[in-house]
Amino acid sequence: MPLHPTNTRPAHAPASLFQWLFCALLLAHLPGKAQFLTDDFEGNGNIGSWVGDDCAVNAAFANPQVQGINSSATVLRYHDTGGQYANVRFDIPGNFDLTSQQTFSLKIYVPSSGITGTALNQVSLKLQNGVLNSPWTTQCEIIKPIQLNQWQTVTFNFASDPYLNYNQNSPPRVQRADFNRAIIQVNGENNNFQVVAFIDDFLFNGTPPTPSPYTQLVWSDEFNGNGAIDTSKWFHQTQLPAGGSWFNGEIQHYTNRTANSYVANGNLHIVAKRENFTAQGHTKTHTSARLNSKFAFTNGRVEVRAMLPTGVGTWPAIWTLGKNINEAGAYWQTRGFGTTSWPACGEIDIMEHWGDNQNFVQSAMHTPSSSGNTVNKGGQTIPTASTAFHVYELEWSPEKMVFSVDGRVHYTYNPPVKNASTWPFTADQYLILNIAIQPIIPPSFTESAMVIDYVRVYQLDVTSVAETAAPKPLRVYPNPAREQLHIELPALSEQSVTLRLLNAQGQLLRSEERLVTGPSTQLEELGSLPAGLYLLQLEAGGRRYFARFVRE
Repeated sequence: MPLHPTNTRPAHAPASLFQWLFCALLLAHLPGKAQFLTDDFEGNGNIGSWVGDDCAVNAAFANPQVQGINSSATVLRYHDTGGQYANVRFDIPGNFDLTSQQTFSLKIYVPSSGITGTALNQVSLKLQNGVLNSPWTTQCEIIKPIQLNQWQTVTFNFASDPYLNYNQNSPPRVQRADFNRAIIQVNGENNNFQVVAFIDDFLFNGTPPTPSPYTQLVWSDEFNGNGAIDTSKWFHQTQLPAGGSWFNGEIQHYTNRTANSYVANGNLHIVAKRENFTAQGHTKTHTSARLNSKFAFTNGRVEVRAMLPTGVGTWPAIWTLGKNINEAGAYWQTRGFGTTSWPACGEIDIMEHWGDNQNFVQSAMHTPSSSGNTVNKGGQTIPTASTAFHVYELEWSPEKMVFSVDGRVHYTYNPPVKNASTWPFTADQYLILNIAIQPIIPPSFTESAMVIDYVRVYQLDVTSVAETAAPKPLRVYPNPAREQLHIELPALSEQSVTLRLLNAQGQLLRSEERLVTGPSTQLEELGSLPAGLYLLQLEAGGRRYFARFVRE
């Protein structure tokens, strides 16, 4: 949500849902085109329907284990009640193209309480020609072991994984052009054991998801309870900018009333309302709320599970501003941190949605190099943006910003040159949740809310970084250290290295490039650091090395 009066929306609205699905399916099966098949079981994807063979299937089942790598609201429930060949499957109109893409992936959770018998805990992915009367005669199968009682991502690579062919005379897998059916089977076949499993985020596009390094929850609000917001975590920003109106021609007053922001039934409600309201000497026709987090951070993963408002003229946003912004009335400015103007402070728009472009959500970056009508943006269509909850995500590393919805990436910001103009993101940012009102809102509008289930911020879990995370351990001493840390370097193919120092919350404290001429180097001037645990990263030759040390 840029502070200056410009819109960052795309020039053209996306096509209708029908057109979008048609194009997705068409592109997925045109010869020579990269295929993309996915289902997140929350109404987003291009897999038509799932069918069970001797297996009960519910493709919209409430996720019973919202934990770990899977915070999705709904998943597929797989219930093998003892069928000899129980499985779930789907067919595609064309055929899978394995010539350039061979990787399928899915998330799976199998509770120990949901299985019987002595079968190995495993999941199979089988490809078949479903057009034939005996499709299993064409089958190619990959089997992977699984762990019970935890969400895990399992990948099946039909180019490199061990496999089983029903017909030993079948041609090589990547030369097959007859597969149009995918089958998932849990704990094998030719048995009458029972299995309950939960499956999510099925994907075929040749690129399995990369696990996030940011796994330590450092700040959150789950919005438990009822009533006013938690003022130990949030600040109501209500002060009008100079001139008496908010930026971008917005026409709302932000208030600290529970009529505009409150917690109920485990959710935060930010409510935009049509009502005459006078404050600070100005009367406006609409009210809303704008919340600043009393937590600021550098680097990490942000997850906000939200359902968006509707109505032409509504403009909800989940975003961040630099803690150092000199905006009058902003929380951190009132605490004495306001030293820098916009956009030099940096702005990260995790999610913006415009009511006159329903279901299209966008992410954008505002920096001195491009702000206002920024060129740095990307988005996607979410057909159920205002009727179901979705997880809006930002992954912020020292190298890039990655934006996604429910794990599906739609924009990455990674400028080749990172300086104050393109990357003012070496300092803390804080979160903002709000609904702005544009002048185009019609007189028929009454009210609409952005409902938020949770806000979570994750950073590096320094205590979980193993010394063996690199080809060779990075040895540092003395440990604990006081003023200086001696670093023994691994065998390097080049002499240029990047050193990064992070605290226990994953916040980048120092980053420098240097040329090394011997087998070791030093990290100096540690005396100003508070006592505690720190992480040292060394990057050279495309590889990263890690070490932990204690500053005493």
